[in-house]
Amino acid sequence: MGLWAAGLPSLNERLDLGPARLGSVLLLISGGALVSMLAAGPLVDRWSSRRVCWFAGPLSAVVLLGPALAPSYGVLAVLAVVFGMGLGVTEVAMNAHSVEVERRYGRPIISAFHGTWSLGGAAGGALTSLVLHAELDAQWLLIAAAVVVPFLYLPAARLLLPDPPRHASGEAGSASGGSLHWGLIALLGLAAFAGHLSEGAAIDWAALHAQWVLATDPAVAPLAYTIFSVAMTTVRLLGDPIRARLGSVRTIGLAGTLATAGYVLVLVSPLAGEPLRVACAWTGWALA
Repeated sequence: MGLWAAGLPSLNERLDLGPARLGSVLLLISGGALVSMLAAGPLVDRWSSRRVCWFAGPLSAVVLLGPALAPSYGVLAVLAVVFGMGLGVTEVAMNAHSVEVERRYGRPIISAFHGTWSLGGAAGGALTSLVLHAELDAQWLLIAAAVVVPFLYLPAARLLLPDPPRHASGEAGSASGGSLHWGLIALLGLAAFAGHLSEGAAIDWAALHAQWVLATDPAVAPLAYTIFSVAMTTVRLLGDPIRARLGSVRTIGLAGTLATAGYVLVLVSPLAGEPLRVACAWTGWALA
């Protein structure tokens, strides 16, 4: 995901997409992910998160070959849906497995899992920037990732929990007695939507914003997403003790305030002077 996000400016330049067509490609990726997420839950229930991770992880990397090799916008649009479907199944399976790992571990650690995911994003952005600084083609970096990353799943997959997840939904439902109202559930969904929108905007547009709006060098543009990922990695690795100390409600409120302030800085960064606009945007992405 980090290599894909940081390589978007190069993909846009190679196929001469422009904001509208590139935006439609990103929408198709999200649409494919949404469809596969709806199917991933039943797959995990039937086969266990471990087995779904075994095939979905390598598959989500291999399908990156499609967008990386797409010769035209039309082909890219079709293959973007397949890429999104691979990502959607993988995200559901690995998050379901992380819940089981946390349950057995005995204390909150899921935020640390998400932190290592963000660390991969930061590494992808930094690697893309290095490749562009060396005046190499970012397309070959995506192709190499699609070939190499599936093999990285093999040693990790052997360490997954051997037993299928033990679901206790029936006991939890009877114990709660229907105390959660639909209004609360809807507001929690809205908060989740806002969080994913904030993260998705950074993944899809941070590097492009730096190149198109701030007119940065193409080799420097991916660093906007790298800074976002580094900040997100740092806070996610600290997220479990922060939530333990402040509580979930105060943590969500603080996170929303910081993210809003960050996006304000990103949006006003073009108004800043030439030396400050990039620093203003990077500070905004770090806060977001």
